[in-house]
Amino acid sequence: MGAKLFKIRQFGKYGFINEKGEIAIEPQYFDVDEFCNGFTVVQLNNKWVTLDEMGRLYIKHLFNFIGDYHEGFARIQMVKQWGYINEKGDIVIDLNFSDAGNFNEGLAPVCYAGQYGYIDKDGDFEIAPSFDLALEFNDGLAPVEVNGQYGVIDKKGRFVVEPKFDEIRPFQNGVAVIVDHDRWGLINKRGSVILRPQFPIEDGVANGEFYDGLAIAMYNDKYGFVDQKGNVVVETIYDFVGDFNEGLALVETDSGFGFVDKKGKMVIQPKFEDAGLFSNGLSQVFINGKWGYIDQNGKVAIKPKYDEAFPFKDGLALVITNDIWSYIDLKGNLVWEEEVYDLVSEMKKITRIIA
Repeated sequence: MGAKLFKIRQFGKYGFINEKGEIAIEPQYFDVDEFCNGFTVVQLNNKWVTLDEMGRLYIKHLFNFIGDYHEGFARIQMVKQWGYINEKGDIVIDLNFSDAGNFNEGLAPVCYAGQYGYIDKDGDFEIAPSFDLALEFNDGLAPVEVNGQYGVIDKKGRFVVEPKFDEIRPFQNGVAVIVDHDRWGLINKRGSVILRPQFPIEDGVANGEFYDGLAIAMYNDKYGFVDQKGNVVVETIYDFVGDFNEGLALVETDSGFGFVDKKGKMVIQPKFEDAGLFSNGLSQVFINGKWGYIDQNGKVAIKPKYDEAFPFKDGLALVITNDIWSYIDLKGNLVWEEEVYDLVSEMKKITRIIA
């Protein structure tokens, strides 16, 4: 495992290239997902099948849904029931559940006979089904719902935070988002409120999800950031913000889009029509109707000439011009480009053959 593979499209079918732009898995599938933990899924006859980095299909079964692999297991759905497969595509936990979550810290939440509990990797219940809803374990703790209220349990199934919140989300580095009357705040692992619920839940925003240690917060229709101690570290003064990555976050002002650091300092002035996310040291920016890339000093690294541009990953970025997919490297060099079926040329060939 560990190969760097990139999704491509060729004549309406999908496959993968390596970082050199060489075909690693032939474009032959109607749809494919991105690789995660060494595996992806591909679509065959409207069903999903696991594919590994060598291009090998694990076609023992066809499923309605296959999730990403977590701790060696992927959740699967067949008809309306859920179970789990291993990395060989074998069904190792039977499809006995009406809902199932990912394994984390050795346990997975599942729904059996209308109640949620937690199973181990043998498929046995470690925590008996007794909850209305159960989420994944993180930091040894998991949120559960009972009678419309959320609390937190440990791996013995004991409540460490009694059910009293409208919602609790999985822990992230020792803190969890709580929701009360459509506003979110934070608690620590002891259940103490370290940030009272005060920021509105906003559709399309990762409410309380931390990236680079900071989370987007909104107040009076303006955006900023809080840290995991509950401190507002970037004031809520922006029209729009994006998540932090590589120490910088996108912000929007009346002047346009720019980037701030974790102290709230504007390090790249807001002068762009639109912008994206820093990754591999570069971020997409929209200038005069085209997308290009800037470095962390705000200097143009790859000239704007693309209709669409996506963040760099493992040294390559997908760019699109005239609906043609291409991959470029960090210097803007073309690594791979989609071939386009030229109907006129093909008709001319057929005409010559017939003549």
